[in-house]
Amino acid sequence: MSATGRAVVLTEFARPLELQKFPVPPAPEGGMIVASRYGGVCGTDLHLQQGHLDVPTPLVLGHEGLGTVHELGARAGYDVHGAPLKAGDTVMWASSIACGECVPCRIHREPTLCERRRTYGVNRPTDQEPGLSGSWAEYICLRPGTTVVKVPDGIDPVAAMAFACAGPTMVHALYERRPVRVGETVVVQGSGPVGLAAAALAQLSGAARVILVGGPEPRLQAAAEAGIGDHHVNIVAAADQAAVLAEVTELTGGRGADLVIEATGVPGAIDQGLRLARRGGSYLVVGQYTDSGDTTINPHQIVLRQLDVVGSWAFTGAHLVQYVSLLAALTKRFDLASLVTSYPLEDHGQALADVAAGDVMKAVLVS
Repeated sequence: MSATGRAVVLTEFARPLELQKFPVPPAPEGGMIVASRYGGVCGTDLHLQQGHLDVPTPLVLGHEGLGTVHELGARAGYDVHGAPLKAGDTVMWASSIACGECVPCRIHREPTLCERRRTYGVNRPTDQEPGLSGSWAEYICLRPGTTVVKVPDGIDPVAAMAFACAGPTMVHALYERRPVRVGETVVVQGSGPVGLAAAALAQLSGAARVILVGGPEPRLQAAAEAGIGDHHVNIVAAADQAAVLAEVTELTGGRGADLVIEATGVPGAIDQGLRLARRGGSYLVVGQYTDSGDTTINPHQIVLRQLDVVGSWAFTGAHLVQYVSLLAALTKRFDLASLVTSYPLEDHGQALADVAAGDVMKAVLVS
């Protein structure tokens, strides 16, 4: 076993990240050591670095990853399906472990709302052994209870990383919170990874028409070239946003969408989204993961349109498993690998800066 492994560490908020070395621990009983080949850069990581979320430091970042089994601990020889695992197998793992004991877990059957949820790369600091608990690293120690799933042969790891977090997030939203129904018209607000995952899964689910509303233009063009979305409308660059909203409504046939999915993270988008849904339609809010502030809405629009307004928070291991099972269908229909820009681990600063500037669709650190 390698004596040490490099990892990207958040030491202080709003300060440059540091590349540090850590001892690689032995695989814990019921867990494993994984060589973290790919670590996705999520918008949440940017918020963490800037101090927008109350998390402990120092912290190895990275809550989405894909790698190969390096060492298996005792009682850890199988993935979630019961498939045997061995060194060298390609796996993905769920970012969080729910406690299974709090009220949301045991009574409300809502493990995504677990009160003591522990998340790799978010609330597992380096001063709590093992320190290698994020995917922006050469190795990660997966604890007992982690949902680990073997990636099917023939799946491009880069393509799998395109929606490594956004995919299971939208599986949760579209499987449990408000499914897409066959033949529906769907409007997706936002053209980042969550928005594109929403649009792609809506298309796979049988939506008759998917309208992607976002920007800037290169993101919409990337989505179109990857085959995601039927219509691509740039609202970011619009001088007259009301005219753009009217254009989107016209694309729905003039009545509004059956389902509008918010994936922007911009509070001001909410009022617009309410007005894009048809009477009797649904509004599924997924993108407001971090608190970006208040906004003004007209509640009359909810009543007038008799809307179902539904929120969806994060995902569980089961949703990751479903995402991995969909990878064959997703990669057959959409060019997911084209959405990914890869960076070596030492270029983490540039990757984070490019994500902040919106210059890339999906940044992935490779080690």
